[in-house]
Amino acid sequence: MLSTYRRIFAAPGSLAFSTTGLVSRLPISMGGVGIVTMLAQLRGAYGLAGAVSATLALAAAALGPQVSRLVDRHGQRRVALPAVALAAASAVGLLLCARLGAPDWTLFACAAGMGAMPSMGSLVRARWAHLYRSRPALLHTAYSFESVMDEVCFIVGPILAIGLSTSVFPEAGVLLAVVFLTAGTALFTAQRRTEPPVHAAEHRGGGSALRSRGLQVLVLTFVATGAIFGSVEVVTVAFAQERGSTAASSVVLAVYASGSCVAGIVFGALRPTGPMARRFLLGVSVMAVSMLPLLLVGNLVALAAALFVAGLSISPTMVTTMGMVERLVPASRLNEGMTWTITGLAVGVAAGSSVGGWTVDRAGASAGYWVPAVAGSLAALTAFLGSRRLGSAPEQEAERVEDGDRKPQHHP
Repeated sequence: MLSTYRRIFAAPGSLAFSTTGLVSRLPISMGGVGIVTMLAQLRGAYGLAGAVSATLALAAAALGPQVSRLVDRHGQRRVALPAVALAAASAVGLLLCARLGAPDWTLFACAAGMGAMPSMGSLVRARWAHLYRSRPALLHTAYSFESVMDEVCFIVGPILAIGLSTSVFPEAGVLLAVVFLTAGTALFTAQRRTEPPVHAAEHRGGGSALRSRGLQVLVLTFVATGAIFGSVEVVTVAFAQERGSTAASSVVLAVYASGSCVAGIVFGALRPTGPMARRFLLGVSVMAVSMLPLLLVGNLVALAAALFVAGLSISPTMVTTMGMVERLVPASRLNEGMTWTITGLAVGVAAGSSVGGWTVDRAGASAGYWVPAVAGSLAALTAFLGSRRLGSAPEQEAERVEDGDRKPQHHP
């Protein structure tokens, strides 16, 4: 299995851009929770803290695809550095406003500016696609590796943000996120030899990547999928609190993420066969079914076991989705296409968190698990109804796999 992953890093510069890409996208999992922890301590108002964090999420959802579209048009370095400068300046402004007691509206304004940060996960995957576009097996492994790294970010990031904010000083978590973002992006964009070329001629007059009907299906499915993740997180915290062990919720959620990590590592070492659209539909369906046992659990141990099993379908589905984006949109819009799927996921997380919290307040934590169950059903239904729009992907995949298998196995 390790030899499979070693093969993707044989390309010069691949380890460097993947590592710095990991550092630069840690703030995605640190920003929101860091803001909540900071403002809860400095202002003593969870409502305000949650609203400011939600503003960041919505701004990122609105600005992210536009930033990625500029990246496709002008290149990663020319766009990512100014975008990060704006996001970092806004974050520093947020820290100062929070510390100095500035009016609440200034917090919202700064949080909106932080939404300009580029989708570093998309930029990293675009480099892998540039390296291994003609070698589907290696590209599959690379996407699987990055999916595992995403899970690592969402395990480590909140722990760092909350730990520093509560043990050092309230602004420490957000401040470290700013350091990771600026340093990681600077090091990432400094690696010019692995940066994908700009397809300026192809980009003119083509419109948004979202015009692809197949991509529309993926984005809508990911909105429902994000609602699963957002609601599971909120309801699990409430479930643990009802049983007198709120702190255990972080362990249970880490088990959920570890299930995805394990599946991602194994999936990356495999060479899946059959139409990619079929694998996508299967992954979303399994994810939906895996939500049903949550309705029956009565203690934290059973919940952790059920969530570990549920997590096994996450990374394979994410990897398959990114592979489909790479085939459904032209190379000149790859960053934008990937960012739209992540944006759909983020919108779903915000909606799922809200609906999950509302349900817990009115019916209790156990009933709250109906929210991810319903969201999973909606995701599966959306994928099924839109499967015809994904019909062009399997044929493209089959041709590319055959071409890749016929080519001599040399490293680029």
